Amino acid sequence: MHFKKHFVFCVMIVLISILMIFVSCSKSGGDAKKGVALEVISAGFGNAKSMSDKYTCDDVDISPPLEWKNVPAGTKSFAVISETPDAPTGNWVQWVIFDIPAAVTNLPQGVAKTGELDFGAKQGKNDFDQVGYFGPCLPAGEHRFYFRVYALDSLTNLKAGAKKEELVEAMKGHVLAEGSLMGVYGRE
Repeated sequence: MHFKKHFVFCVMIVLISILMIFVSCSKSGGDAKKGVALEVISAGFGNAKSMSDKYTCDDVDISPPLEWKNVPAGTKSFAVISETPDAPTGNWVQWVIFDIPAAVTNLPQGVAKTGELDFGAKQGKNDFDQVGYFGPCLPAGEHRFYFRVYALDSLTNLKAGAKKEELVEAMKGHVLAEGSLMGVYGRE
């Protein structure tokens, strides 16, 4: 009899565990905001590879080309935030661009440094207090620069010139997927 109670108890524990796993998976699997990753690439550099001088303040300082794939259904717009965690003052924002139409899955090299772009996107202010892309301009050493792309289920409706913090707040609850690409730049 003791064996039978122990067996029933073990079976119940297993069933409860399976049920908890099922509920947990169905919540995260049913929520398109979890588990979906955008693939972000650049013709200008590979992930964790050196960035060309032309994307930095040591040269013409133009934005690199970016492309993203694996866009989830329901995407209404994209946003891009580029920043480095390696600045002497901590995290430094290089670029904020948002309300990129869902049909646009790439940005060309050298996006104009204006608040509103021809294809409908808007650019915010970076930590240089300038609108548009301003690339790496750090002291000596090798530094990482992240380009994070977000697929959103809506437009942010922010005005051009918005800061990263405003964009992050506007994206809350609207991110369907995200992905990143990391470039490296070193100075002597």
